[in-house]
Order: sequence, then structure tokens, then C-alpha cells
Amino acid sequence: METPGSQSSLHRANLERVVRAVRLAGSLTQAEIARSTGLSAATVSNIVRELKDGGTVEVTPTSAGGRRARSVSLSGDAGIVVGVDFGHTHLRVAVGNLAHQVLAEEAEPLDVDASAAQGFDRAESLVSRLVAATGIGQEKVIGVGLGVPGPIDVESGTLGSSAILPGWVGTNPREELAGRLGVPVHVDNDANLGALGELVWGSGRGVKDLAYIKVASGVGAGLVINGQIYRGPGGTAGEIGHITLDESGPVCRCGNRGCLETFTAARYILGLLQSSHGPDLTVERMVQLAREGDPGCRRVVADVGRHIGSGVANLCNLLNPSRVVLGGDLAEAGELVLAPIRESVARYAIPSAARQLSVVPGALGSRAEVLGALALVLNEMGDSTLLDGSLAAPAPAFT
Repeated sequence: METPGSQSSLHRANLERVVRAVRLAGSLTQAEIARSTGLSAATVSNIVRELKDGGTVEVTPTSAGGRRARSVSLSGDAGIVVGVDFGHTHLRVAVGNLAHQVLAEEAEPLDVDASAAQGFDRAESLVSRLVAATGIGQEKVIGVGLGVPGPIDVESGTLGSSAILPGWVGTNPREELAGRLGVPVHVDNDANLGALGELVWGSGRGVKDLAYIKVASGVGAGLVINGQIYRGPGGTAGEIGHITLDESGPVCRCGNRGCLETFTAARYILGLLQSSHGPDLTVERMVQLAREGDPGCRRVVADVGRHIGSGVANLCNLLNPSRVVLGGDLAEAGELVLAPIRESVARYAIPSAARQLSVVPGALGSRAEVLGALALVLNEMGDSTLLDGSLAAPAPAFT
């Protein structure tokens, strides 16, 4: 039996520290492991050798700063994770390994008016097909990350009010999908997963404090504070779309007037262009026309940027993030939307906070949320699972 403070318990703790560092980063050199864990180079070398001999990690030659080094990543046999992203009009699924490599990925249209049961049927089928396509047995699936476009109640796990998927309100996505797939499911809203995806793979790499702003059918923010997603006690942190910009403005779906969402969400801004561009205009097409020089679309994109900038300025004054990452279709407008955001931040934010802030487009595009779902599983899984070899136990088959 290990006792606290004993040599064996200290060794176990060091093993877990190294595995956690590698798991969260995907791959690290031994020098990087030493810096991130605070362990000595000699201790890291011995632990890596032990983990390699046990089949937990793989070590490959690489270079760092022009010098030879050894890159450490979790073994390809250690397991796989699945990400599922439900959106307004799509379902996207990705399968990845513990070295942060995406092995299979596919998206398909999803009828927003479909029932929750139909949506989960589609997800179950697509997950099963993609896992099979990797050639890795389903018993290697460690867990599933699930993203939904609405607030998740932290205590009950149920989906709260959502104008995006109205037929899903009150459902428990985690229990539903876990019951179908027979593996643990971790669920979060799409903005939080977008933030996590950009933090691990995209424009947020190397940053500990950022806000990911997603503008689509609604407006939300995923907040990262000291490297961790901040959800708040009820799971509703980041509802930037309901910051009041104009008390006499349009009535929002939340019941208030003049929320940021009423000036920026797709269903509002496309209506401004309907008379000149027709009823079938999409945000993607509007952005394309703006980039091609269409004056009406350029004006709307710029106005949306200024409104978003007002909301970002509030975030700056409250949380002082070092970076804001803009996601969703609107991010494809580049400087046409980013420059107005920066102008509003410079005007309304505290000068010291505005000077420290960089506003950039997301690097992952429509993949941010599904990659964030993969990262969610990688963050939530326990290191003892890898060290104890319990992945060898077969999981229930997908049916």
C-alpha cells in the first residue's frame, strides 16, 4: 500500500505529471517536459524510459533550436477519442488519437427542425462509421466530446433555452449519447469548445487568457482564464450576445431590448440586405460579396464589427484577456470585420487593456468546435487510466 509522502507515491505522482503534460500538449521534447513539470532532466529521462518500456509513450528523434532532441507522445495504441459537434445546420464528427492527430473526420447537413432523437441517431451512425474507418477497434475509444449550440446546466447536464435547437430543450445530451455508445461523454456548448479548439490547435496556442467569439445564428463567447475554460457556477459564462447595447433597440429572444445579438446574429443582419440581395443570402455569401467589394455587404460587415467590438471592450474591462479570437463564418471577412472591432475596443475599453489585446481570426474555421470536443476529452480523461492499463478492458460495442 502506498502512503502519502512515500517514495512509491512520489514516483507515481511524477509519472502522472509527465503523462499529463504530454497528453495535454500532444507531444513534447524531454526538455519541454522538464520545464512544464518542474522535474529535473534526469528524472524526466528515467520516467520517459519507464513509460516507453511500458508502452505508454512513443519516443521519436526530432530537433529543437537546431539541436538533436527526442519527442515524446502518447502511444498510438493507448486509445482514441471522438468529437461530435451539433450545429445549426450541420453535424460534424472527428476521431483522433492521444498524440493530437486527427485520424478521420466528416460533416453532413443536419435539419435544424429534426428531433433530438433523430440527431442522436445520425451521430451514433456517423461515429460508428468513422471509428471503423480508422481500423482501430472500438474498444480503444476512451471517450466522446460533445458540443451543442446552447447553454448546458452544470448540475443536471440538460440543454437550456436554445433558439437554435428548440426541439432539444430539456434533453440530456450526455446521457443520451453515452447510453448509445457505451463510453463516457463530456458535453459543453459550442463557444467553449471553439475556444478550446483554438487554444490547443489554432490561434490561441501559447496564450493563457483569451476569449473566443462565435457569431453565427447566435452570439457567444468561450472564455479561457489561466489556460482553463471558465464556465461559471451555472455553466452560462460567456453569454456576450446578451450585453445590452441599446435599451430602446429590437426585442431579443431573451426578452430584453437591444442585446448585442440583435445587431450581429445572422437572422438580423441578413434581413438588412434582403431587399437588395434577395431572401436566400447567407452569411457566407455576404462575406464573399464584401470581400469582392459589394458596398452594402461591406457596410453591414463593418457595422457588425463595431458592435462586436463594443462587447469585446466590455470583456477587456472585466477580464483583461490578451487575445480575442473571432470564429464563425464572419471571421472569413478578415480585416473588413477585424479592423472595426479593434476601433471599437480602442474607443470603449480601458486604454491599458486595449493596448495589451490582440484581435485575430480563428485558424480552424468550421472545425474549431469539433476539434475542441476532442480536446475536451483529452483534458477530462484521467492519467491513471493510461498508467494502469485499464484501456485494455473491452468497451461495449456500438450498436
